[in-house]
Amino acid sequence: MSGWLRTCWLPALAAAAIVLVPAAPAGAQSFPYDQEMLLEVKPLPGSRRVPMIEVHPDGKASVDLWCHSAVAKFTITGSDVKIEFVSAKPENCTPERIERDQAMAKAMLEVTQWRRNNDIVEFAGPTTFRFRISTH
Repeated sequence: MSGWLRTCWLPALAAAAIVLVPAAPAGAQSFPYDQEMLLEVKPLPGSRRVPMIEVHPDGKASVDLWCHSAVAKFTITGSDVKIEFVSAKPENCTPERIERDQAMAKAMLEVTQWRRNNDIVEFAGPTTFRFRISTH
């Protein structure tokens, strides 16, 4: 390799390689494992319950919907997420709440991305769910 090539091109190639290395987005935050996350909605009339998720590092999760408590599997890779429900059991279900749970579960199965901004975690797909990390 000639001296000119080594002096001019190698530093330029090294600088280009540094620029091309993908970096984490500015402000990217880690997934809040082992923390309760509450859906940002008002409770239904006559109830204090709102949907809640808690995901463990192994991907196993507890998901409380409007009236069902479920076990789910979250697969998180970077900003990608896949949610699969394993089982669910109803608790104080009215027909309206059953319908809401079915719609929410179906929409959660279509979620493909997640992002976090401080204590807000959003799960996005055709529907976006906005959860607040619980402080209690």
